[in-house]
Amino acid sequence: MSVTALDLLTVGEPQIGQALRELVSAMAAAERATVRATLALGHSLFAVSRPRPRQLRAMPAFAGDVLDPLQTGGDVLVELSGHRGADVRTSTRVLIEAVPKWMLRWQLQGHRPDNRIHEGKSLARNPFHFTEGFGNPPTGREITERTAVRTDQGEPTWAVGGTYQVVRIVRLATELWDKDTVEEQVRIIGRQRDGRWLDGAPADEDPNFAADPQGRLTPLDSHVRLAAPDRRNPPPLVRRSYSYDRGNGDNGLIFSCFQRDLAKGFESVQKRLEGEAMAKYMLTTGGGYFFVPPLGGAWIDKAFRQ
Repeated sequence: MSVTALDLLTVGEPQIGQALRELVSAMAAAERATVRATLALGHSLFAVSRPRPRQLRAMPAFAGDVLDPLQTGGDVLVELSGHRGADVRTSTRVLIEAVPKWMLRWQLQGHRPDNRIHEGKSLARNPFHFTEGFGNPPTGREITERTAVRTDQGEPTWAVGGTYQVVRIVRLATELWDKDTVEEQVRIIGRQRDGRWLDGAPADEDPNFAADPQGRLTPLDSHVRLAAPDRRNPPPLVRRSYSYDRGNGDNGLIFSCFQRDLAKGFESVQKRLEGEAMAKYMLTTGGGYFFVPPLGGAWIDKAFRQ
């Protein structure tokens, strides 16, 4: 996959709608049988007078973040994904060349090692050698429940059916991580590498954290325990992350998650993760908050009508 943040060069609100229509058209032309394109909107695309999704704003710096302005934010975010990296790179190049009104802000290539579907869940192996994705819901109905903006949320009418996307470029200290024993890594994450829980529960079942109040089996500062302390009420978000490697030791995750409410979704999880044992191995350097509009192009005229 490739994720590309673009800024609009055209000055003046009347041109925004037309520029978006041209971008959406170019995305459709760049798609192939093996490549899919999606669009998300940044807060900077909206003037004060425009009906912006009410939670859409610049992504704040959380504890431990060192955000690089050159790889943070953007008027829009375009993601192209497919099974063949060469096809994705070609489509990305074709797209950027076709939209001269848009300027490249930042771009990153990602991949999903051992990508597979297991009992309806999309799993992959991250750069720390652990399988992730078990926390996502297995059905389309449950995914929609966690992600799709509803009519009762006080959002602009054009935004109903869309979703908030958070992207985080997380550099990982893989060399430092690999110096730890597997046993220590397991306790930091809170699961076995294949997803099994430390109390013996299978990967697709819930652990009994209540029976381990002192964290003797699953440490209290482990990643999974802080992220979702009550497995019966998981965080209302869906995640899909990619590994990246830019060379010279710069590798890590393109973390991406979707939710209908940023405060209840990503932000609540991120605040709980402050002080986690894994923090010293991670550095978030970029990304942003975005909004994925509903399917189709009707939202453009409603959100950016002249």
